[in-house]
Amino acid sequence: MRRTKFSLMVSLPLLLGACATAVPGIYTEQKAGFANVAGQVTPAIGKRTVFAQTQAENEALSREVHGIVHRKTISADTAVQVALLNNKGLQASYANVGLSAAEAWQQATPENPVVSIGLLGIGAPELGAYRAIEGLIRANILDATTRSQRMAIADASFREAQLSAVNDTLTLAYQTRQAWINAVAAFETVGYLTRTKATSDAGSELALRLGETGALNKAGQAREQAFNAELAGQLAKARLNAARAKEDLTRLMGLWGADVDYYVPDALPALPRSVGRVSDIEARALANRVDLRVARLGLEAQARAFGLTEQTRIVSDLEIVGGAELEREVGEDGDIEKTVTPQVEVEFAIPIYDTGKARMRKAELMYLQAANVLAERAVTVRSEAREAETAYHASYKIARHYRDVLVPLHTIIEQEGLLSYNGMITNTFELLMDVREKIGAELEAANAKRDFYMAQADLTAAIYGGGAGNTGAGEEGASLADGDGAGH
Repeated sequence: MRRTKFSLMVSLPLLLGACATAVPGIYTEQKAGFANVAGQVTPAIGKRTVFAQTQAENEALSREVHGIVHRKTISADTAVQVALLNNKGLQASYANVGLSAAEAWQQATPENPVVSIGLLGIGAPELGAYRAIEGLIRANILDATTRSQRMAIADASFREAQLSAVNDTLTLAYQTRQAWINAVAAFETVGYLTRTKATSDAGSELALRLGETGALNKAGQAREQAFNAELAGQLAKARLNAARAKEDLTRLMGLWGADVDYYVPDALPALPRSVGRVSDIEARALANRVDLRVARLGLEAQARAFGLTEQTRIVSDLEIVGGAELEREVGEDGDIEKTVTPQVEVEFAIPIYDTGKARMRKAELMYLQAANVLAERAVTVRSEAREAETAYHASYKIARHYRDVLVPLHTIIEQEGLLSYNGMITNTFELLMDVREKIGAELEAANAKRDFYMAQADLTAAIYGGGAGNTGAGEEGASLADGDGAGH
Protein backbone atom coordinates (compact mmCIF):
# COMPACT_ATOMS: atom_id res chain seq x y z
CA MET A 1 0.00 0.00 0.00
CA ARG A 2 1.34 3.42 -0.94
CA ARG A 3 0.50 6.70 0.82
CA THR A 4 0.41 10.39 -0.13
CA LYS A 5 0.01 13.02 2.62
CA PHE A 6 -1.01 16.65 2.35
CA SER A 7 -0.67 19.15 5.25
CA LEU A 8 -2.59 22.38 5.10
CA MET A 9 -3.13 25.17 7.60
CA VAL A 10 -6.06 25.31 9.95
CA SER A 11 -7.58 28.59 11.01
CA LEU A 12 -5.79 29.09 14.36
CA PRO A 13 -2.88 31.29 13.18
CA LEU A 14 -5.27 33.34 11.07
CA LEU A 15 -7.49 33.70 14.10
CA LEU A 16 -4.58 35.16 16.06
CA GLY A 17 -4.08 37.77 13.36
CA ALA A 18 -7.79 38.54 13.26
CA CYS A 19 -7.69 39.36 16.96
CA ALA A 20 -5.11 42.10 16.34
CA THR A 21 -5.85 45.63 17.48
CA ALA A 22 -6.92 48.02 14.71
CA VAL A 23 -4.22 50.51 13.66
CA PRO A 24 -5.04 53.98 15.07
CA GLY A 25 -5.53 56.67 12.44
CA ILE A 26 -2.96 58.99 14.06
CA TYR A 27 -0.23 56.68 12.75
CA THR A 28 -1.50 56.37 9.18
CA GLU A 29 -2.12 60.04 8.34
CA GLN A 30 -0.06 61.61 5.57
CA LYS A 31 1.47 64.10 8.01
CA ALA A 32 1.15 62.04 11.15
CA GLY A 33 1.98 63.97 14.31
CA PHE A 34 2.75 67.27 12.58
CA ALA A 35 -0.50 68.96 13.60
CA ASN A 36 0.45 68.40 17.23
CA VAL A 37 3.92 69.83 16.58
CA ALA A 38 2.53 72.95 14.91
CA GLY A 39 -0.07 73.31 17.66
CA GLN A 40 2.67 73.57 20.27
CA VAL A 41 5.03 75.77 18.26
CA THR A 42 2.64 78.53 17.24
CA PRO A 43 1.43 79.45 20.76
CA ALA A 44 5.02 79.47 22.05
CA ILE A 45 6.64 81.71 19.43
CA GLY A 46 3.74 83.11 17.43
CA LYS A 47 5.10 81.81 14.11
CA ARG A 48 3.79 79.42 11.50
CA THR A 49 5.63 76.24 10.58
CA VAL A 50 4.94 73.82 7.73
CA PHE A 51 5.87 70.30 6.64
CA ALA A 52 6.31 70.20 2.87
CA GLN A 53 6.17 66.73 1.32
CA THR A 54 5.46 67.42 -2.34
CA GLN A 55 7.17 69.37 -5.08
CA ALA A 56 4.18 71.69 -5.34
CA GLU A 57 4.32 72.49 -1.62
CA ASN A 58 8.05 73.24 -1.81
CA GLU A 59 7.60 75.50 -4.81
CA ALA A 60 4.81 77.41 -3.06
CA LEU A 61 7.03 77.92 -0.01
CA SER A 62 9.90 79.11 -2.20
CA ARG A 63 7.67 81.74 -3.79
CA GLU A 64 6.41 82.87 -0.40
CA VAL A 65 9.93 83.15 1.03
CA HIS A 66 11.13 85.04 -2.06
CA GLY A 67 8.35 87.57 -1.62
CA ILE A 68 9.24 88.07 2.03
CA VAL A 69 13.01 88.61 1.78
CA HIS A 70 14.04 89.58 -1.75
CA ARG A 71 15.59 93.07 -1.62
CA LYS A 72 13.86 93.87 1.63
CA THR A 73 15.10 94.85 5.07
CA ILE A 74 13.99 92.05 7.38
CA SER A 75 13.27 92.16 11.10
CA ALA A 76 14.10 89.47 13.63
CA ASP A 77 10.53 88.18 13.51
CA THR A 78 10.66 87.96 9.72
CA ALA A 79 13.97 86.08 9.86
CA VAL A 80 12.51 83.56 12.31
CA GLN A 81 9.43 83.03 10.16
CA VAL A 82 11.52 82.47 7.03
CA ALA A 83 13.70 79.96 8.85
CA LEU A 84 10.66 77.97 10.00
CA LEU A 85 9.35 77.87 6.44
CA ASN A 86 12.58 77.29 4.56
CA ASN A 87 15.16 75.48 6.71
CA LYS A 88 15.64 71.97 5.29
CA GLY A 89 17.15 70.61 8.48
CA LEU A 90 13.88 71.40 10.22
CA GLN A 91 12.00 69.57 7.47
CA ALA A 92 14.19 66.54 8.15
CA SER A 93 13.23 66.73 11.83
CA TYR A 94 9.55 66.74 10.85
CA ALA A 95 10.17 63.73 8.62
CA ASN A 96 11.53 61.92 11.67
CA VAL A 97 8.10 62.34 13.28
CA GLY A 98 6.61 60.54 10.29
CA LEU A 99 9.19 57.79 10.64
CA SER A 100 8.24 57.21 14.27
CA ALA A 101 4.56 57.12 13.26
CA ALA A 102 5.39 54.51 10.63
CA GLU A 103 7.21 52.47 13.27
CA ALA A 104 4.15 52.60 15.53
CA TRP A 105 2.01 51.61 12.55
CA GLN A 106 4.33 48.66 11.97
CA GLN A 107 4.09 47.55 15.60
CA ALA A 108 0.29 47.71 15.44
CA THR A 109 0.22 45.47 12.37
CA PRO A 110 0.20 41.68 12.98
CA GLU A 111 3.20 39.73 11.82
CA ASN A 112 2.57 37.96 8.52
CA PRO A 113 2.16 34.17 8.75
CA VAL A 114 4.93 32.16 7.11
CA VAL A 115 3.86 29.64 4.48
CA SER A 116 5.95 26.70 3.30
CA ILE A 117 4.91 24.17 0.66
CA GLY A 118 6.84 21.09 -0.44
CA LEU A 119 6.41 18.22 -2.91
CA LEU A 120 7.67 14.77 -1.94
CA GLY A 121 8.17 11.74 -4.12
CA ILE A 122 8.25 13.64 -7.37
CA GLY A 123 8.03 11.27 -10.33
CA ALA A 124 5.72 8.63 -8.81
CA PRO A 125 3.60 7.66 -11.86
CA GLU A 126 0.92 5.69 -10.00
CA LEU A 127 0.14 8.69 -7.77
CA GLY A 128 0.04 11.43 -10.36
CA ALA A 129 3.71 12.47 -10.50
CA TYR A 130 4.22 12.99 -6.74
CA ARG A 131 3.87 11.01 -3.54
CA ALA A 132 3.03 13.81 -1.07
CA ILE A 133 2.32 17.50 -0.67
CA GLU A 134 3.32 19.14 2.60
CA GLY A 135 2.29 22.67 3.54
CA LEU A 136 2.80 24.63 6.77
CA ILE A 137 1.75 28.06 8.00
CA ARG A 138 3.43 29.48 11.09
CA ALA A 139 2.16 32.27 13.35
CA ASN A 140 4.10 33.93 16.17
CA ILE A 141 2.12 33.75 19.40
CA LEU A 142 4.32 36.31 21.20
CA ASP A 143 3.68 38.79 18.42
CA ALA A 144 -0.02 38.71 19.25
CA THR A 145 0.27 38.56 23.04
CA THR A 146 2.85 41.37 23.35
CA ARG A 147 1.47 43.66 20.65
CA SER A 148 -0.22 46.03 23.11
CA GLN A 149 3.03 46.50 25.05
CA ARG A 150 5.03 47.06 21.89
CA MET A 151 2.44 49.53 20.63
CA ALA A 152 2.67 51.43 23.92
CA ILE A 153 6.45 51.67 23.55
CA ALA A 154 6.13 52.78 19.93
CA ASP A 155 3.50 55.35 20.90
CA ALA A 156 5.80 56.80 23.56
CA SER A 157 8.55 57.04 20.95
CA PHE A 158 6.09 58.72 18.58
CA ARG A 159 5.18 61.33 21.19
CA GLU A 160 8.86 61.79 22.01
CA ALA A 161 9.63 62.40 18.32
CA GLN A 162 6.91 65.06 18.23
CA LEU A 163 8.36 66.84 21.25
CA SER A 164 11.85 66.57 19.75
CA ALA A 165 10.53 68.23 16.61
CA VAL A 166 8.99 70.99 18.73
CA ASN A 167 12.32 71.45 20.48
CA ASP A 168 14.16 71.54 17.14
CA THR A 169 11.75 74.20 15.93
CA LEU A 170 12.25 76.33 19.03
CA THR A 171 16.01 75.86 18.75
CA LEU A 172 16.01 77.05 15.15
CA ALA A 173 13.89 80.07 16.07
CA TYR A 174 16.25 80.92 18.92
CA GLN A 175 19.38 80.49 16.80
CA THR A 176 17.90 82.60 14.01
CA ARG A 177 17.01 85.39 16.42
CA GLN A 178 20.54 85.27 17.81
CA ALA A 179 22.00 85.36 14.30
CA TRP A 180 19.86 88.39 13.42
CA ILE A 181 21.04 90.22 16.56
CA ASN A 182 24.66 89.36 15.78
CA ALA A 183 24.36 90.52 12.17
CA VAL A 184 22.67 93.84 13.02
CA ALA A 185 25.10 94.51 15.86
CA ALA A 186 28.03 93.75 13.55
CA PHE A 187 26.85 96.29 11.00
CA GLU A 188 26.25 98.80 13.79
CA THR A 189 29.88 98.30 14.83
CA VAL A 190 30.97 98.91 11.25
CA GLY A 191 29.06 102.19 11.29
CA TYR A 192 30.77 103.42 14.44
CA LEU A 193 34.21 102.40 13.20
CA THR A 194 33.56 104.06 9.84
CA ARG A 195 32.84 107.37 11.57
CA THR A 196 35.91 106.91 13.74
CA LYS A 197 37.99 106.21 10.65
CA ALA A 198 36.76 109.42 9.02
CA THR A 199 37.88 111.37 12.07
CA SER A 200 41.19 109.54 12.08
CA ASP A 201 41.71 110.31 8.38
CA ALA A 202 41.24 113.98 9.13
CA GLY A 203 43.77 113.81 11.96
CA SER A 204 46.26 111.91 9.84
CA GLU A 205 45.92 114.42 7.00
CA LEU A 206 46.37 117.32 9.42
CA ALA A 207 49.45 115.68 10.93
CA LEU A 208 50.95 115.26 7.47
CA ARG A 209 50.44 118.92 6.58
CA LEU A 210 51.78 120.14 9.92
CA GLY A 211 54.80 117.91 9.40
CA GLU A 212 55.45 119.54 6.04
CA THR A 213 55.49 122.94 7.68
CA GLY A 214 57.67 121.75 10.55
CA ALA A 215 54.98 122.38 13.17
CA LEU A 216 54.80 118.67 14.09
CA ASN A 217 57.75 116.38 14.57
CA LYS A 218 58.08 112.95 13.00
CA ALA A 219 57.08 111.15 16.18
CA GLY A 220 53.78 113.06 16.26
CA GLN A 221 53.16 112.32 12.59
CA ALA A 222 53.95 108.63 13.03
CA ARG A 223 51.66 108.43 16.07
CA GLU A 224 48.68 109.74 14.11
CA GLN A 225 49.42 107.57 11.08
CA ALA A 226 49.87 104.45 13.24
CA PHE A 227 46.52 105.07 14.90
CA ASN A 228 44.91 105.55 11.51
CA ALA A 229 46.47 102.36 10.14
CA GLU A 230 45.40 100.34 13.17
CA LEU A 231 41.86 101.67 12.84
CA ALA A 232 41.82 100.70 9.16
CA GLY A 233 42.62 97.12 10.13
CA GLN A 234 39.89 97.10 12.78
CA LEU A 235 37.37 98.43 10.28
CA ALA A 236 38.28 95.76 7.72
CA LYS A 237 37.93 93.06 10.38
CA ALA A 238 34.58 94.49 11.48
CA ARG A 239 33.30 94.40 7.89
CA LEU A 240 34.42 90.78 7.59
CA ASN A 241 32.67 89.90 10.84
CA ALA A 242 29.49 91.60 9.61
CA ALA A 243 29.58 89.68 6.34
CA ARG A 244 30.09 86.40 8.16
CA ALA A 245 27.33 87.16 10.67
CA LYS A 246 24.91 87.89 7.86
CA GLU A 247 25.93 84.66 6.14
CA ASP A 248 25.18 82.75 9.35
CA LEU A 249 21.70 84.26 9.29
CA THR A 250 21.31 83.41 5.62
CA ARG A 251 22.28 79.81 6.27
CA LEU A 252 19.76 79.40 9.10
CA MET A 253 17.02 80.84 6.90
CA GLY A 254 17.96 78.33 4.17
CA LEU A 255 18.37 81.03 1.51
CA TRP A 256 20.36 80.73 -1.71
CA GLY A 257 20.40 82.19 -5.21
CA ALA A 258 18.51 85.47 -5.65
CA ASP A 259 16.99 85.17 -2.17
CA VAL A 260 20.31 86.08 -0.52
CA ASP A 261 19.74 89.62 -1.80
CA TYR A 262 18.15 90.94 1.38
CA TYR A 263 19.09 93.49 4.05
CA VAL A 264 19.23 93.80 7.82
CA PRO A 265 18.95 97.08 9.73
CA ASP A 266 22.02 99.22 10.42
CA ALA A 267 21.46 99.23 14.18
CA LEU A 268 19.60 97.42 16.94
CA PRO A 269 16.50 99.05 18.45
CA ALA A 270 16.92 101.39 21.38
CA LEU A 271 16.81 99.93 24.86
CA PRO A 272 13.40 99.67 26.51
CA ARG A 273 12.63 102.23 29.18
CA SER A 274 12.37 99.52 31.83
CA VAL A 275 12.24 95.78 32.35
CA GLY A 276 10.15 93.98 34.95
CA ARG A 277 10.97 91.11 37.19
CA VAL A 278 10.24 87.59 35.99
CA SER A 279 8.03 85.85 38.50
CA ASP A 280 8.44 82.14 39.29
CA ILE A 281 11.17 81.70 36.69
CA GLU A 282 12.03 78.17 37.81
CA ALA A 283 8.41 77.02 37.88
CA ARG A 284 7.78 78.47 34.43
CA ALA A 285 10.83 76.72 33.05
CA LEU A 286 9.86 73.37 34.58
CA ALA A 287 6.35 73.71 33.19
CA ASN A 288 7.34 74.79 29.67
CA ARG A 289 10.73 73.30 28.81
CA VAL A 290 10.23 70.91 25.92
CA ASP A 291 13.55 69.11 26.46
CA LEU A 292 12.41 68.24 29.99
CA ARG A 293 9.19 66.74 28.59
CA VAL A 294 11.30 64.73 26.13
CA ALA A 295 13.31 63.33 29.04
CA ARG A 296 10.08 62.37 30.84
CA LEU A 297 8.86 60.49 27.78
CA GLY A 298 12.21 58.75 27.54
CA LEU A 299 11.74 57.50 31.09
CA GLU A 300 8.19 56.34 30.26
CA ALA A 301 9.43 54.44 27.22
CA GLN A 302 12.12 52.72 29.26
CA ALA A 303 9.54 51.74 31.89
CA ARG A 304 7.35 50.15 29.25
CA ALA A 305 10.34 48.43 27.66
CA PHE A 306 11.28 47.04 31.08
CA GLY A 307 7.80 45.55 31.43
CA LEU A 308 8.00 43.95 28.01
CA THR A 309 11.42 42.48 28.79
CA GLU A 310 10.09 41.01 32.02
CA GLN A 311 7.13 39.48 30.20
CA THR A 312 9.35 37.76 27.62
CA ARG A 313 12.20 36.91 29.97
CA ILE A 314 11.77 33.11 29.90
CA VAL A 315 10.08 32.54 26.55
CA SER A 316 11.49 34.89 23.95
CA ASP A 317 10.18 33.06 20.90
CA LEU A 318 6.92 31.11 20.68
CA GLU A 319 5.36 29.95 17.42
CA ILE A 320 2.30 27.88 16.61
CA VAL A 321 1.87 25.71 13.50
CA GLY A 322 -1.62 24.44 12.71
CA GLY A 323 -3.13 22.48 9.86
CA ALA A 324 -4.44 19.14 8.71
CA GLU A 325 -2.78 16.13 7.17
CA LEU A 326 -4.31 14.70 4.03
CA GLU A 327 -3.30 11.07 3.34
CA ARG A 328 -3.95 9.21 0.10
CA GLU A 329 -3.81 5.40 -0.02
CA VAL A 330 -3.87 3.25 -3.15
CA GLY A 331 -6.05 0.22 -2.43
CA GLU A 332 -5.96 -3.26 -3.95
CA ASP A 333 -8.66 -2.31 -6.41
CA GLY A 334 -6.63 0.73 -7.51
CA ASP A 335 -8.85 3.34 -5.86
CA ILE A 336 -7.24 6.17 -3.90
CA GLU A 337 -8.56 6.57 -0.38
CA LYS A 338 -8.16 9.90 1.43
CA THR A 339 -7.86 10.52 5.16
CA VAL A 340 -7.70 13.98 6.83
CA THR A 341 -6.09 14.32 10.28
CA PRO A 342 -5.87 17.69 12.18
CA GLN A 343 -2.34 18.79 13.09
CA VAL A 344 -1.08 21.41 15.60
CA GLU A 345 2.54 22.10 16.54
CA VAL A 346 4.09 24.52 19.04
CA GLU A 347 7.70 25.66 18.74
CA PHE A 348 9.68 27.51 21.43
CA ALA A 349 13.23 27.97 22.58
CA ILE A 350 14.25 26.15 25.76
CA PRO A 351 15.94 28.66 28.13
CA ILE A 352 18.85 26.42 29.09
CA TYR A 353 21.69 28.90 28.56
CA ASP A 354 20.04 32.29 28.17
CA THR A 355 17.62 32.57 31.09
CA GLY A 356 16.88 36.24 30.40
CA LYS A 357 18.82 37.58 33.39
CA ALA A 358 21.19 39.57 31.21
CA ARG A 359 18.31 41.17 29.31
CA MET A 360 16.56 42.03 32.58
CA ARG A 361 19.73 43.59 33.98
CA LYS A 362 20.17 45.61 30.81
CA ALA A 363 16.57 46.82 30.98
CA GLU A 364 16.97 47.77 34.66
CA LEU A 365 20.11 49.80 33.96
CA MET A 366 18.53 51.53 30.96
CA TYR A 367 15.60 52.57 33.13
CA LEU A 368 17.97 53.79 35.85
CA GLN A 369 19.93 55.71 33.23
CA ALA A 370 16.78 57.41 31.92
CA ALA A 371 15.69 58.33 35.47
CA ASN A 372 19.04 59.96 36.21
CA VAL A 373 19.01 61.81 32.89
CA LEU A 374 15.60 63.24 33.78
CA ALA A 375 16.74 64.27 37.27
CA GLU A 376 19.89 65.89 35.90
CA ARG A 377 17.86 67.70 33.24
CA ALA A 378 15.52 69.14 35.88
CA VAL A 379 18.45 70.48 37.91
CA THR A 380 19.97 72.02 34.78
CA VAL A 381 16.69 73.63 33.77
CA ARG A 382 16.37 75.32 37.15
CA SER A 383 19.95 76.57 37.02
CA GLU A 384 19.66 77.84 33.45
CA ALA A 385 16.48 79.72 34.34
CA ARG A 386 18.11 81.46 37.31
CA GLU A 387 21.24 82.27 35.34
CA ALA A 388 19.25 83.66 32.41
CA GLU A 389 17.21 85.92 34.67
CA THR A 390 20.33 87.23 36.40
CA ALA A 391 22.07 87.92 33.09
CA TYR A 392 18.96 89.58 31.67
CA HIS A 393 18.65 92.18 34.42
CA ALA A 394 22.41 92.69 34.80
CA SER A 395 22.94 93.24 31.07
CA TYR A 396 20.10 95.77 31.03
CA LYS A 397 21.70 97.73 33.86
CA ILE A 398 25.06 97.66 32.13
CA ALA A 399 23.58 98.84 28.83
CA ARG A 400 21.67 101.61 30.63
CA HIS A 401 24.91 102.67 32.36
CA TYR A 402 26.72 103.06 29.04
CA ARG A 403 23.77 104.82 27.44
CA ASP A 404 22.84 107.15 30.30
CA VAL A 405 26.23 107.81 31.94
CA LEU A 406 29.26 107.10 29.79
CA VAL A 407 28.02 108.39 26.41
CA PRO A 408 26.55 111.66 27.86
CA LEU A 409 29.84 112.34 29.67
CA HIS A 410 31.83 111.97 26.47
CA THR A 411 29.28 114.14 24.68
CA ILE A 412 29.90 116.90 27.22
CA ILE A 413 33.65 116.48 26.81
CA GLU A 414 33.31 116.77 23.04
CA GLN A 415 31.10 119.87 23.26
CA GLU A 416 33.40 121.59 25.73
CA GLY A 417 36.38 120.68 23.61
CA LEU A 418 34.72 122.26 20.57
CA LEU A 419 34.13 125.47 22.55
CA SER A 420 37.76 125.49 23.66
CA TYR A 421 38.89 124.89 20.09
CA ASN A 422 36.77 127.78 18.82
CA GLY A 423 38.32 129.96 21.54
CA MET A 424 41.79 128.75 20.48
CA ILE A 425 42.37 127.25 23.91
CA THR A 426 42.89 123.68 22.64
CA ASN A 427 44.38 122.45 19.40
CA THR A 428 42.87 120.35 16.63
CA PHE A 429 44.42 117.08 17.81
CA GLU A 430 42.84 117.40 21.23
CA LEU A 431 39.46 118.01 19.61
CA LEU A 432 39.89 114.95 17.36
CA MET A 433 40.85 112.85 20.37
CA ASP A 434 37.65 113.91 22.16
CA VAL A 435 35.61 112.91 19.10
CA ARG A 436 37.33 109.52 18.94
CA GLU A 437 36.70 108.83 22.60
CA LYS A 438 33.05 109.70 22.23
CA ILE A 439 32.67 107.33 19.27
CA GLY A 440 34.46 104.66 21.29
CA ALA A 441 31.98 105.14 24.13
CA GLU A 442 29.11 104.85 21.66
CA LEU A 443 30.63 101.62 20.38
CA GLU A 444 30.81 100.24 23.93
CA ALA A 445 27.19 101.23 24.45
CA ALA A 446 26.21 99.44 21.24
CA ASN A 447 27.99 96.27 22.38
CA ALA A 448 26.24 96.45 25.75
CA LYS A 449 22.91 96.87 23.99
CA ARG A 450 23.66 93.78 21.89
CA ASP A 451 24.45 91.82 25.07
CA PHE A 452 21.09 92.83 26.52
CA TYR A 453 19.11 91.63 23.51
CA MET A 454 21.07 88.39 23.49
CA ALA A 455 20.29 87.95 27.20
CA GLN A 456 16.64 88.62 26.42
CA ALA A 457 16.68 85.81 23.84
CA ASP A 458 18.49 83.56 26.34
CA LEU A 459 15.80 84.23 28.94
CA THR A 460 12.95 83.07 26.72
CA ALA A 461 15.06 80.08 25.66
CA ALA A 462 15.56 79.16 29.31
CA ILE A 463 11.79 79.22 29.82
CA TYR A 464 10.61 77.42 26.69
CA GLY A 465 13.47 75.17 25.65
CA GLY A 466 15.74 75.07 22.62
CA GLY A 467 14.56 78.53 21.65
CA ALA A 468 11.59 80.85 21.89
CA GLY A 469 10.37 83.82 19.94
CA ASN A 470 8.84 87.18 20.71
CA THR A 471 6.03 85.84 22.94
CA GLY A 472 8.27 85.43 25.97
CA ALA A 473 10.54 88.33 25.04
CA GLY A 474 7.63 90.66 24.58
CA GLU A 475 6.53 89.99 28.14
CA GLU A 476 9.88 90.98 29.53
CA GLY A 477 11.04 93.91 27.42
CA ALA A 478 11.29 95.54 24.02
CA SER A 479 10.64 93.74 20.77
CA LEU A 480 13.23 93.16 18.08
CA ALA A 481 10.66 93.49 15.33
CA ASP A 482 12.47 96.50 13.87
CA GLY A 483 15.89 98.03 13.86
CA ASP A 484 17.34 101.36 12.87
CA GLY A 485 18.83 102.46 9.60
CA ALA A 486 18.47 101.50 5.97
CA GLY A 487 20.14 98.12 6.26
CA HIS A 488 22.91 96.09 4.66
